[in-house]
Formats: sequence, C-alpha cells, structure tokens
Amino acid sequence: MFTQLAARLTEKDSKPFDHILLDEAQDLGPAELRFFAAISSTEENALFFAGDLGQRIFQHPYSWKSLGVDVRGRSFTLKVCYRTSQQIRRSADSLLPVLLRDVDGLEDERAGTISVFEGPQPIVRVLPDTQAETEAVSGFVKEALEDGIKPSEIGIFVRLPELVPRASAAIASLTDGALITVANMHLAKGLEFRAVVVMACDEGVLPWDSRVADAADEAELDDIYETERRLLYVACTRARERLLITGTAPASEYLADLSQGSMCPTFAS
Repeated sequence: MFTQLAARLTEKDSKPFDHILLDEAQDLGPAELRFFAAISSTEENALFFAGDLGQRIFQHPYSWKSLGVDVRGRSFTLKVCYRTSQQIRRSADSLLPVLLRDVDGLEDERAGTISVFEGPQPIVRVLPDTQAETEAVSGFVKEALEDGIKPSEIGIFVRLPELVPRASAAIASLTDGALITVANMHLAKGLEFRAVVVMACDEGVLPWDSRVADAADEAELDDIYETERRLLYVACTRARERLLITGTAPASEYLADLSQGSMCPTFAS
C-alpha cells in the first residue's frame, strides 16, 4: 500500500505537507520512508526524523540515501536523557556498542550522554527456578507500591507472548495487580513507568533459540544477536526510577553485561 501511494504521489507537482516530523524513525521500512518522502515538500528540511539506532527492533538496516533521503552531515545526537535515571541508563547502555553506525555511515555515539536525575541501582537477579523468580518479582512490586508508586506506574515485560502468564503469576496475589501493565517486550516501545521488571531472561529466551536456529549465515546470526540485545535495551529503558531484571538459571548471557554496566550492580541468586 505504501509503495503504491508513494508512486502516485511522486508524480504530483503539489505536495499535501510542507513539513513532516517523524518519531521512531529507526524502525521505518523502505516503503514507509518512500511514502513520507513523497507526501512532503521538496524544499530543504521538509522531513525531520527523530530516532535511536539502539532501539531498532523491527527493521533490518537499509540505505536511506538509496531511497532519496540523505541525512548525512545534517544530523546530531542528543546527549541529555530526561526519561531514565543515570543508573538505569548507564546499565542499559552496557548492552550496546559505544558507537552505532547505520548502512549510510550515520553514527550514534553514546559516550558522554547524561541523565538529569539519579536513582537506585538496577537489580539483576538470577534465580534457581520460576517459583523463586515469582517471589522476587512480587516482593519488588510490593515494595514499589508501599513506597507510593501507583499500579499504573509499574510495567512488567517478557521476551515472548507465551511468557506473559509467568509474569502475571508474580502479581496475581496483589489487590491492584490488574492495573499493572504486563506485556511482551515488542509492545514496550514508547512506554514509560516509574518501576519496571524485565522477567524470564533465561538462556534460550534471550536471544530466542528459535530465531538463532533460523539464521541462514553468520551475518544474519550477528544481526539476530544484536537485535535481541536492543530488544532488552528497549525493555530496560522503559523504567524511570526502579528496574529489576530477572531470569532463572541458566540465565541469558546478556544479564552479565547488564550487571557489569552498573556502578554498583546487584547480581544475586
């Protein structure tokens, strides 16, 4: 649909919009990019993009320049974070390379980024079984509620939809548990909570074994591993003040990176 619309609109002399502002640009597909280019003015700066290469979880890399959108030399990186505490941001950043680069050579250097407020250190816990994990998550959520955080300000995320019941079990005994957001990580984009739990970060889940097994070659395998890292990054950065990451032994290899990324991490069984 986007391709057909773009083809028709490209032929028109007049465009419906003088300026277009697009958020989450890192996940735009080729057809969508062509469409937005086609409906915007041909004047300079008619298109404005905001995005984060570290949060690209839906779209494989491709060249924007080849589609007629060249932002090289016309972009800059925002270095001040207003959403996430310094401690959470620093820990989550440990999942990503210091320098991210897209197909056209556009660079996103994460070094030097600061958050405008401080908070408690993220907690990384590897538990012996799901029952122990349930108890740990339930305790974390109860403490947040007791400290005045509203149920609607708490989010719990898992890698796969079929793991949602595992997360729901951790809050089943809470009176206001139904008001807490529970979802898979792909639905976390754009959301924000004062307290977040990222659960079920087990070996074989992150990265997901099924995706790894389907890799056609080493390049695709590398891309899968990096995409899974970014997915965990997205989930962790939904937290504004408090963050708990859990898994059962053997846990995801990514948890060790998260723990090392904290100034004073907690990595407990």
